[in-house]
Formats: sequence, C-alpha cells, structure tokens
Amino acid sequence: MSVDYRQAQFLLSAAEPRQLPADTGDEVAFAGRSNAGKSSALNTITDQKQLARVSKTPGRTQQINVFPIGALDSEQRLIDLPGYGYAKAPPALRAHWQKALPQYLEERQSLRGLVLIMDVRHPLGPLDEQMLLWCQAAGLPVHILLSKADKLRRGPAGNTLQSVRSAALQICPQVSTQLFSASTRQGVDAARARLNEWFQA
Repeated sequence: MSVDYRQAQFLLSAAEPRQLPADTGDEVAFAGRSNAGKSSALNTITDQKQLARVSKTPGRTQQINVFPIGALDSEQRLIDLPGYGYAKAPPALRAHWQKALPQYLEERQSLRGLVLIMDVRHPLGPLDEQMLLWCQAAGLPVHILLSKADKLRRGPAGNTLQSVRSAALQICPQVSTQLFSASTRQGVDAARARLNEWFQA
C-alpha cells in the first residue's frame, strides 16, 4: 500500500533534535547541500508547490522542519534537515549542526532512512561524503537523488549515476542512487517507491 505524500503538511521547525515530536512511528529525512534542490525535491514528491520553501538564497533551511503525512499527529513524517555547506551561515550555527545532525541520525529511533539530494553536476562533495559516513555509523539506509538531471544529456547523466553509485557504496553499503528532476518530474515514482519501502518496513 502506497503512502499519499500529497497529504503532507507543515507542523513545526525545531532548532534542536529534542524539540521534535515524540520519537515514535516512522520518519524519513531529507538532506543536501544548500543549493542542491532539496526543497524542490520535497515539493515535487509531495505534489505541493510550497510545502518546503524554495528560495534563490541558499541556506534558507536552517532548522529541522517536520511534515506529518495526513493529520498533524500522524506517526508518518517527512523531515527536512538544514541545508549544509552554506558559506554565509554564522560559524556558531554551522558548529551547532555539525554536532546536532549526527546526534539526530544516530539516536532517532523512528528514523527509517535518509534521502540525500545532490546536484548531478556537482555530486559527492566532502560534506556529502561526511553525511554518508554519519549514516554508515548510524546503520541508516540512504537513497541518493541526483537532482537537476534535466541539466545534463542522457549519456553524461547516466555516467554520473554509475560513478556516484559506485563511490557511495564504498562509503555506505546501505545506499541506492537514482536520477531526479523536479522540473521534468523524472524519477518521482522511483523516489516515492523507496519512501514507501521505508514507511512500510
């Protein structure tokens, strides 16, 4: 049975993992560099234009945003993690999330998997690798969306998919990878299928 992601709605923004809803049920987190297209991916997967705020200013997501699917007290949640790699973020904020994100990934019992968004033209930077290492330490499965796939021709996009898949598996054995485009909706069904697996596992 598939989940109706169109029923996702905003509940709260948390500055600390301890401010999140009770650690019960099932949740899937979304992470990525500040300009990788994370908000657009969330909006496309949920068929909503403004669930996650899309901004031309990178680094807009600086708190953990919680989106229950269905009722606000639903135990199925999408979690939008702060975009990382934003150079203009205050050093204290960057240091805070450097500590809080691995804590969330390792300690959150309801977390079933992480969707990691990377721009297909600039994949697997050092911070993406760090996120994979944190997930590996937490024993958490990862699904990589190589976003903005419409910006590359089919051949180069396919080559990037293969190279990222191979490199990511060297870091985190529980990883899968796909091409994705919010503007053409390429890969939306595949992304939802992976989310369904995690929510129903």
